[in-house]
Amino acid sequence: MKTLLIIVVIVAVALIIANVVRNRGARTTALSDAQADARAAIDRLAGQVNNLVGSNDAARQALADAGERYTAAGAQVGGANTPAQARLAKQTALEGLYYARAARVAMDMDPGPPIPELDGQRSAGSVSEDRSVEVEGRTLDASPAPSDRTPNYYPGGVVAGRPVPAGWYSEPWWKPALVAGAWGVGSYLLFSSMFAGMAGVGPTVLADPGVDGALDSGTDGGWDSGSDGGFGGDSGFGDFGGGGDFGGF
Repeated sequence: MKTLLIIVVIVAVALIIANVVRNRGARTTALSDAQADARAAIDRLAGQVNNLVGSNDAARQALADAGERYTAAGAQVGGANTPAQARLAKQTALEGLYYARAARVAMDMDPGPPIPELDGQRSAGSVSEDRSVEVEGRTLDASPAPSDRTPNYYPGGVVAGRPVPAGWYSEPWWKPALVAGAWGVGSYLLFSSMFAGMAGVGPTVLADPGVDGALDSGTDGGWDSGSDGGFGGDSGFGDFGGGGDFGGF
């Protein structure tokens, strides 16, 4: 009986060890696959960043944003310890590809092959008409196309819990919220003024975000929306300085 008990214990321990090794191997494989998927997007972005030269302000700004995403995605995939972190690196690279495509459009070039959809992009929609609004003493413009008036592109998605429509804007007004991880209390006024009645935007864009300026949308696109850091700046929309220079950041 004692010998049988020892055999049972040995078998049980062996099964536990085998299960741990199997699970560890599965996690390693999943991480490797996710990293390889991310690196494929990063390599595609590298080709765009290294071969395109902006010929106007809109294209140069879009390529600068693409370059930032390329650098960030490389750092993210290199430090990824889980498949989720590697998938975030892929999302960053895909954002960069959208910026590179925007640069091509701004230079009247072929936009290139399709790019996989970003998290939250569909629900955010896109700017479908030219619009100029005044919010807290500053004028903000939005357009479906690049121009001298609207040289700042955003590919659409979720910033700090709020959907931001794809389009071209006079200022990158979403960046302070991206940095702080939360919108200020004036964000609802901004969104309702700029996007109310616009056919191309999703209904969640105009939802009242509440006191902290963050929607409970079920996804934050990889950004931390739990901060109460606000939108930043003197006016509630950040200090952009000139031509998209965020003086306060």
